[in-house]
Amino acid sequence: MTMVSPYVMRETGGNLARNIVMTVAAVVTMAVSLTALGGVLIMRQAVNKATVQWQGGVQVAIFMKPAASTQEIAAIRHELDGMVPDEVKSFRYVDKSQAYTEFKGMFSGEPDLVKVMSPATMPPSFRVVPAKAQNVQQLASNYNQQPGVYDVGYPGQVIKDTLAHFSTLRTVALIVAGGVMLGAIALVVNTIQLAIFARRREVAVMKLVGATNWFIRVPFMLEGLIEGLVGAGLAFLLTYFARDTFASFTGSDPLDPNQPLYVSSHEALLTGLFIVVVGALVGALGSGFAVRRYLAV
Repeated sequence: MTMVSPYVMRETGGNLARNIVMTVAAVVTMAVSLTALGGVLIMRQAVNKATVQWQGGVQVAIFMKPAASTQEIAAIRHELDGMVPDEVKSFRYVDKSQAYTEFKGMFSGEPDLVKVMSPATMPPSFRVVPAKAQNVQQLASNYNQQPGVYDVGYPGQVIKDTLAHFSTLRTVALIVAGGVMLGAIALVVNTIQLAIFARRREVAVMKLVGATNWFIRVPFMLEGLIEGLVGAGLAFLLTYFARDTFASFTGSDPLDPNQPLYVSSHEALLTGLFIVVVGALVGALGSGFAVRRYLAV
């Protein structure tokens, strides 16, 4: 007998229909738990994507004093040159004239302030892109006390806060997902148990006439697999279409506070496929446990 036969499909459908309330409860619980898991994965992808962007865009700005000497500026440049590419991905020097141009662009709406400034009063600076975004604080601290350095600026605290915020969300969501997942497994087991109990006489007769163990077990195991797949399918849809909402829970891009974190549709699709696989495994394992525990064949 093939595993997928009219008999198997008929019996599986009958089991699902007979325990419709438990079946719906198992599917909904599975969908909730897998959606929570999918949300965690989406948030993780959003933070990872932003981290890659930070690695290419986070700048440690080493502001020199307006009166910094040529030797002091050259010393900083020489030290940065020696840190490429292990600690520093790249850097560029912004002289007084370029700094003044940037200043005029930033304060174009305040002409009075622009008038009182001049290129001579602007601090030159080095704009440094670290090799690793997580190392901005250490890199910045190396230059705070250097001769000729006025100040060092970097968005490190914002990045640190974003990562800490995500860590808290991830922990809470994983706890919720784990708890609900256990509930989903328990519901699958109970649903299969009820199906076995409802057909206990039929199972005994089938055994007496020579039916094999797998012939009897497969419809029950397929029932759990279907519940897991349906719940995973619902979680897939929720995760995919709510991906921007899940990603926004982690906050906004530290480099652009007006830009929320996001994931691409391709990344969300891969996450959804992973959820479907997890749902199928959970349903199959739950039904497999129930069959071994409650079906004496």
